[in-house]
Amino acid sequence: MTKAIRRYDTLAAARNWLPNANGEQSQSMNITEIFGENTLQLEALKERLPKEIWVALQRTIQEGEELNSKVADAVAVAMKDWAMEKGATHFTHWFQPLTGFTAEKHDSFITPNEGGGAIAEFSGKELIQGEPDASSFPHGGLRQTFEARGYTAWDPTSPAFIMENQNGSYLCIPTAFASWTGEALDHKTPLLRSNEALNKQAKRALKLFDVDTKRVGSTVGCEQEYFLVDQEFYYRRPDLMTTGRTLVGAKPPRGQELDDHYFGSIPERVLSFMLEAEKELYKLGIPVKTRHNEVAPSQYEIAPIFESSNIAADHQQLMMITLKRIARKYGFECLLHEKPYDGLNGSGKHLNWSLSTSEGMNLLEPGDNPHDNMQFLFFFSAILKAVYENQDLLRISIAHAANDHRLGANEAPPAIISAYIGDRLEDVINQLLEGDLKESKQGGLLGLGTPVLPSIPKHAGDRNRTSPFAFTGNKFEFRAVGSSQSISFPTVVLNTIVADALDEMCTQLEEKVDGDNSFEKALGAVLSDTLETSKDIIFNGDGYSDEWTEEAKNRGLLNLPTTMDALPLLTDDKNIDLFEKHKVLNEREVHSRQEIWAEQYLTTLNIETDTTEAIAKTMVYPAAVRYLNELAESVERIQRLELDNSGSMAMLQKVNTGINSLNESLEELREAVLEGEELPLMERATHIKDNVIPVMTKVRDSVDFLERYVADDYWPLPIYREMLFVK
Repeated sequence: MTKAIRRYDTLAAARNWLPNANGEQSQSMNITEIFGENTLQLEALKERLPKEIWVALQRTIQEGEELNSKVADAVAVAMKDWAMEKGATHFTHWFQPLTGFTAEKHDSFITPNEGGGAIAEFSGKELIQGEPDASSFPHGGLRQTFEARGYTAWDPTSPAFIMENQNGSYLCIPTAFASWTGEALDHKTPLLRSNEALNKQAKRALKLFDVDTKRVGSTVGCEQEYFLVDQEFYYRRPDLMTTGRTLVGAKPPRGQELDDHYFGSIPERVLSFMLEAEKELYKLGIPVKTRHNEVAPSQYEIAPIFESSNIAADHQQLMMITLKRIARKYGFECLLHEKPYDGLNGSGKHLNWSLSTSEGMNLLEPGDNPHDNMQFLFFFSAILKAVYENQDLLRISIAHAANDHRLGANEAPPAIISAYIGDRLEDVINQLLEGDLKESKQGGLLGLGTPVLPSIPKHAGDRNRTSPFAFTGNKFEFRAVGSSQSISFPTVVLNTIVADALDEMCTQLEEKVDGDNSFEKALGAVLSDTLETSKDIIFNGDGYSDEWTEEAKNRGLLNLPTTMDALPLLTDDKNIDLFEKHKVLNEREVHSRQEIWAEQYLTTLNIETDTTEAIAKTMVYPAAVRYLNELAESVERIQRLELDNSGSMAMLQKVNTGINSLNESLEELREAVLEGEELPLMERATHIKDNVIPVMTKVRDSVDFLERYVADDYWPLPIYREMLFVK
C-alpha cells in the first residue's frame, strides 16, 4: 500500500518569517507627523477653498443645507489636486452595501483631449454623484432586474482618503448608496438618518435643562478582536478559506486554560505586523489607542478612541481591510470570524456608545454626584427605557450566523439583552423609585496591601463581562456585536431607540410642567415612571448562570438564542412604526433587510454544509481508510506470528467505528439539506437552524474522533495545536 505523504511542514511555517522578511527596513514612527496624512481633513480642505465656498460647505455639513454646483465644483478641484499630489491616478465612490463589506469602482482622473493628449479632470458632478451598475448587490426586493440602477452620493461629513499600493494610489470618497427610487441600499444612509433623529430629540431634551448646543450626536469607539494564523496552515484548511472558521478540529491538549496569553508579551512577528498596521491606520486618520494579546492563543485586540459614529463606522471598515492586508505581508491571515476555533474564546467588537454635544459635553458623564446630576439621569433613564422596550431590535442588530456560535460562551455575553449599571447607579435608581434621592455611593480608594504601591481610585461599580449592554463609567458598552460585522446597524438601532425614548420622555415632561408642576417635581415624576416600567432590564449578576435564564423569563425578557429566533421579529408593526416615525427606514427598507439577512444566513450555512461535506469525504475519509488498511495489515501480520494483537485490534476497531460514524452522519446531513430545499426563504433558514446545524455537529464529532486516532502523518489538515501556537 502506498503511504500518504504529509502535505505540509510545521517547521516551515515556524521559519517562514524573519525580521525584515518582507524586504523593508524597519523605521521609527512619528505619529504626530504621519497621523491623517492620507486623509483630507476639513482643515486641510479649508486651506484650499475660497472663504465663501468654505462657509457654504460648512453650512452643508453642520446644518444640512443643500450643496450647490458652484461649491461642489470647487471642492472637487481641491480634492483632485490634493489626491494627485499624493500620487493618486484614480478616484472611487467608496460605499458600504448590505453585504457588510465595502465596495468601490475606480475611474481615472485622466480625460483625453482633442489634441490627442490627456488632462486631469474631476467635476463637482462626479464628486456628488456616481452611478455604479450595482445590480448584483443585495436589495431585498427594493428593485427589480430591469430597474437595477443605483446611485452613490457623496457624504461630506466623512473625509476623503487615499488608499496606497506599492504601484500607486487612489482617492476614496465616502458615499451613500441608494436605488433610483431613493431607498437606502447601504449601511451609511440609515446611520446618517438615525443621527439626525437622535440630534433632534437630544437637543429638545437639553433645551428643557436650559442647555443650548448646535448639535448632539452619538460617539463610538469599537474594540476589534481578531485571530492570526500562519498562511501555511490557512491555505491547507478549506474551511478557513471558504468560511473563516474551522468546521472540524479536535480540542488540543492546551488551549487557553493557563491564562498565559492574555496581556502577555506580544511575539516579535505579531508585533511587527501590529506596528505596520497601526502606521497605515494612523496615516488614514484612525486614532488607534490600544493593542494587546487577547484571551485565546493567537487572538489579539486593537481599539481606537471615540469618534462621531458615522466616521467611526467608516474607520471600522478600513481597520478590518487594513488588518487583513498587512497580515499577509508577514505570512499571516487575519481571521475576523466570531468563532474561528471551537472551545476557545470567540471574537467580538465591543461597541462603546455615548452621546456628545458639538461643544464636547459627554451627556453620559455622571459627575461626582450622579444623584445631583439630573440631566445625566434623564438621558441615562431614556437609554434604559430604550433598551427595555426594544430588546428584540438590539438582538436583531447583532444577529448573523457567525455570531450565533459566540453568544453565551467563553466571555461573550448571552443572547438575553440586559443592562449592567453597577451598584452605585442601581442605588441611585432605587432611591428615585422610593422617592427619596439623597446621596450616591462613593467609590473610595482601593488599597493594594503594601505601602510601596499607592492607593488608587476605586470605581463604584465593577465590570461585568457577562452583560451584553453595560454602563462603564461614562458610556455604554454593547458587548454582543460580532467581530466581523459592520457597526452601522447596531448604531442605527441604538440611535433610533434612544431618540424615541427621549421623544416620549420629553413629551411627558413638557405636559407635566404645563400642568403647573415645578420643573424639578415634574422631572422626578417622569424619571420615576420611566424607571418603574424599565427596571427589569437592569441586571448586575452572572449572565451565564441558569438562574438568570429563569429569572429573565420571569421578568418577561426575551431569550432569542439564534439569528432565526430573532430575525422574524424585525418586521413586527412596532419596529416598522419606530423606524418610520423617525424617518430612519421605511417599511420596504425594513422588509428588505429582513430578506437580505435571512438569505445571508442561509447562504453562509449552505457554504459551511458543502465545505464540511467536502472535507469529510475527500480529505478525512480517505486518510482514515488508508490508516485503517495499515492497521488491518498489521493485525494480520501479528496474528500470523501468533503474537497478541489485542492492542492493534482495539485501535483498528476504534478507527473503523469512527469511519462508520462519519459515513452515517454524512448521509444524515445530505438528507437534512435536501428536505429543506423547496421551502420558502424564512422557513428554509429556520429548517437549517433546527435540522442541518445539529447534523453538522455530528459530522464534526466523527471527524474529531478520528483525528484523535488516525496517525499524524496521515492526517490531511493542520490541527489546532499547530494553528494556535506557531507564530
